[in-house]
Amino acid sequence: MMQLFRQYIAPVLVVLIFLVALLAVSARIFLPNDLAAPAPVSQMIEFKGAMHG
Repeated sequence: MMQLFRQYIAPVLVVLIFLVALLAVSARIFLPNDLAAPAPVSQMIEFKGAMHG
């Protein structure tokens, strides 16, 4: 059973994870510019303060 996992299942899982990551990174090209930008840090700090208050 371990032999089957090492020869067939593990490589397929590695390739699938790689393809999903590649797809996620490539999808940023098609997003509008405002969605592809990093999240503003100042708003996140205010939001965290509101959560704890």
